[in-house]
Amino acid sequence: MHRLNVVLYQPEIPQNTGNIGRTCVALEAKLWIVRPTGFRLDSGQLKRAGLDYWQHLDWESVDSWEDLASQLDTSRFWLVTKHAQQHYFNASFEWGDTLVFGRETTGLPPVIRDQFLDKQLAIPMPGPVRSLNLATSAGIVMYEAARQLGNLRPQLPGGQTCG
Repeated sequence: MHRLNVVLYQPEIPQNTGNIGRTCVALEAKLWIVRPTGFRLDSGQLKRAGLDYWQHLDWESVDSWEDLASQLDTSRFWLVTKHAQQHYFNASFEWGDTLVFGRETTGLPPVIRDQFLDKQLAIPMPGPVRSLNLATSAGIVMYEAARQLGNLRPQLPGGQTCG
């Protein structure tokens, strides 16, 4: 399949999920949400953060990690976690890859991380912070994947071209 998948594992903050959904629309990626979530999937906060783009989002929610794994090729998973030993910009992304992000407060549980020891990516943070906002982290890695895949159109709003 020629598209990028983005998984949010049990997200807790609707605004983050809405922002990531908007980024998925921008990059023509599919969003997967693994329940339970910390909010209702019909939440107004979720839709507001996604602005009027939510109607264009290709997304699906599943009841569990096992349900997700039965629908996607887990060999194509990249887990984004502060526990990783390699940086996201060292990964070689391919069409059909899936970027997996954990909960805002606890990340991905060890039982999931342990299944993908060689497929974990970290975002370097040289400053004194424990983590970045989930939507920020997702945007960073999603745009690197899109850059590698040649999925960034060199056109600005209004029809002007870049560079």
